[in-house]
Amino acid sequence: MQALPRLIVATRNAHKTAEIRAMIGERFEVVDATAFPAFPQIEETGTTFLENARLKAEGISRLIDGWVLSDDSGLEVDALEGAPGVWSSSFGGEEGNHAKNNAKLLAEMAGRSERGARFRCTMVLARGGREVAHFSGTVDGRIVDSLNGSGGFGYDPLFVPLGHDQTFAELGDSVKNTLSHRARALAQVAAFLAEDGNR
Repeated sequence: MQALPRLIVATRNAHKTAEIRAMIGERFEVVDATAFPAFPQIEETGTTFLENARLKAEGISRLIDGWVLSDDSGLEVDALEGAPGVWSSSFGGEEGNHAKNNAKLLAEMAGRSERGARFRCTMVLARGGREVAHFSGTVDGRIVDSLNGSGGFGYDPLFVPLGHDQTFAELGDSVKNTLSHRARALAQVAAFLAEDGNR
């Protein structure tokens, strides 16, 4: 049996890798930066999701042959003028601390009637240190006023996607992975690779 082509995800976030593997793993061997301990940590110094995704994809693809996929994503809340946005993972003051991020969001949203929000994901494919293509996906919804559900990660317990009455954390991965911002961006990545992946 022919080996699957390899897709290297420029992240050490096991949750992101698991989501990507669940959505695309039948067509690619999905590995991430944890498989390459010598890879440097790429500083996310951009001010947009695209800038940060490009930095990571191009930086890692300079170090290894093959397709490198990066993703930068976050939550945009209308009542907070789009915050936390690109700073979603450090919104609470400590990088990657989901509890602190959610606590700050709840505090910021207390008493607000405008609850609209969206998750946005931008993905970049790179080879040889250069971006080949980029893709974006969004899912609209609303912020609820208490944590609900134990699934997912990040802001999932506070976000109810449009057309549903449960949070991403309550809906579970099987539902989330069909309609999330990452799923929508990744569908475009998969289509691109199916058409152009061997060039």
